[in-house]
This record gives sequence, structure tokens and C-alpha cells, in this order.
Amino acid sequence: MRPKREIHVTRPWLPPKENFLRYVDEIYASRQLTNRGPLHDELERKLGERLETEKPLLTANATLGLILALHALDISEGEVITTPFSYAATVNAVLWERCLPVFADIRADNLTLDPDKVEQAITRRTRAILPVHVYGIPCAMEPIQYLADKHGLKVIYDAAHAFGVKLGGKSLLANGDVSVCSLHATKLFNTAEGGLILVRDPQTRHRLELLRRFGHHYDDYQEPGINAKFSEPHAALGLACLDHLGEIIASRRELTAWYDQRLIGLLQRPSWPADLEYNYAYYPVLFKDEEQLLRVFQALADIGVYPRRYFFPSLNTLPYLNGAAACPVSERSARLAACLPLFPGLLEEEIEEICRVIKERL
Repeated sequence: MRPKREIHVTRPWLPPKENFLRYVDEIYASRQLTNRGPLHDELERKLGERLETEKPLLTANATLGLILALHALDISEGEVITTPFSYAATVNAVLWERCLPVFADIRADNLTLDPDKVEQAITRRTRAILPVHVYGIPCAMEPIQYLADKHGLKVIYDAAHAFGVKLGGKSLLANGDVSVCSLHATKLFNTAEGGLILVRDPQTRHRLELLRRFGHHYDDYQEPGINAKFSEPHAALGLACLDHLGEIIASRRELTAWYDQRLIGLLQRPSWPADLEYNYAYYPVLFKDEEQLLRVFQALADIGVYPRRYFFPSLNTLPYLNGAAACPVSERSARLAACLPLFPGLLEEEIEEICRVIKERL
């Protein structure tokens, strides 16, 4: 049975229109569209409360958040050790700050940065480590922090997928010198476009605040910043979505259980700790080989279903990174990994059909 609609890997969640328009009415009343308006400040405060962290800093997007974090920590013209199994934004942020990305391979069990490979990659030019909580699965944070302390390095977490994830009761965003999370339309909590930065050091936070708004406060110009400001319309969408966060995660948890019931033992899944409070942002699987993955993708496309290869190709193989070291685990994982459709509103019979096609093509 062909699904009655095209099904993509995700679909942006939108709040009830009347909830959003209530905040839009406030924008019309205030006539403030940007520059730290009242909705912006309210969203920052509420996000800090919801995430049980320091109040975050909102940015126009998470890529700018990573660039700002590198800049605020004075990571420039050195080496930054990062993962090859991520979206291109991770490595592009390093390149934009004129640093050299050095790839360390990943762990096969959970696809996050391997601390042993990180240690082997450290040189006298290394300035920072930039790990990624892939799919919201936590990196080996204690070993990474140990290496950073031992070698005097900064740790910036690309936590794009980690909104709402807790390990041992503590938010993943509260680790490292800086964590950067994405609020893009494809994420489980979205503001259409946006990002947030978590930082503990007050001086670094102050600098980040300046850098995101051109480096000045009124007529007090302190350094050359950029425009990474977050607008009031985006804040309105975020506030309208935030009240529904519990039901969004609950829906994704239920969808995940439906997949698990039908695919258990058929496809490999990345592992995560038992005490992880997960956000169910993705449903990642690993196929036996690339031929099997492509066969399944074609069969699903034939019925209008479109999963995605998150993440392909392995970043160390990008054409503008000539000479990057081989990362065999990442390169293999990139050929085998995919995320199946997962979003509130996906129906059980649609998951049933997706899983039927997968089983037939394995």
C-alpha cells in the first residue's frame, strides 16, 4: 500500500496558529522586530529554565554560533580536532575562522568522536576540540575534557541535535567551554532558523553578546563583531512551540517505539548510555552495506518515502579538504548510516509500510 502523501525524513513542527498569532500581536504592539526585543529576552529566559542551564544566548543560526564560539575563545590560525561524521557546517565553521580542521575518527558503537583518536591527533598547534553529540547521543565527555585539561585546550560542543537531552540528570548543553545547539526548522524544537549558545564563563559570555551584535553596545564600540542577532518573529515562533515541547518529545518517543517493534534485530542502531534522557530527534540505522542501503532507498522512493543519509559523505573526504587524514570508521559509517522519517503526525500505518518495504529489500 502506497502512503497517501510524500513522506520526508522530517517535517517542521508548527504550533497552533492562534498561539503564534498571539505573540505576533505583541510584535505589532511593540513595533520592535530585532535588537533584543521583549520576546527575544523572554525566550532566552524560558529556555534556560526549561533546559535547567545558564540562560542561553540566541543567535541567527547554529553555524554562526560555532563561528562566534571559536572567535570568542580566540581559536584562530591553529588546529581544531573535530569529527568527520557530522554535517558540513561543523567543519565549515572551523574553516571560516581560518583554522585547520584535523579529523579524528569515530567510535563504531555510537558514531561519536573517539577520545583515543583525539589524543593521537593532538600537536603543539592544537587549540581546541570540537566534538558533536551526533543524533543527540553524548560524546565521551569526561575523557575529552581530561585531554583538554591535560593539553590546555578549549572544548566547543556542536550540540545541534542535543536540545533537551540529559545524561545522569544533567543537560548535555552544560558541558565544555561552549555548547551550540540548533533551532533550525528540521529540529524537534524550532524557531524556523536559529541557534543557541551555552557558556559558563561570564567574560566569554559578555564577549559573545557583543560579537553577535556587531561588537558594540550603543556608541561603545569594542571590537569587530558580526550580525548574528535573533529576531522577534523567530522568538514568537519559539515561544509558541515551547509550550508544546513535552508532547513533541512524547510523540517522537511513540514513533520510535513503533519502529523498534518492527525493525528489532534487522538493522543496527547506534548505542547510548542507560541513564540517557533522550529527545528522540532522529531514528538512525546502519545497513549491512551500501548496496543494501541504496536498494532500500530506491524502493522507498518508489512509494514516495524519502529517508536521508545523515551523514554522507564523511567530511574528511570533502573535495575542498585535500590531504585530510583517512578515517576508516567514519567513512564506512557514512556509507551505511541513514535516518528514517520521524516527526509528529507520522502515522503508524505509514511506519508499517516503511518497515514492510525495508524488510523486503534487506
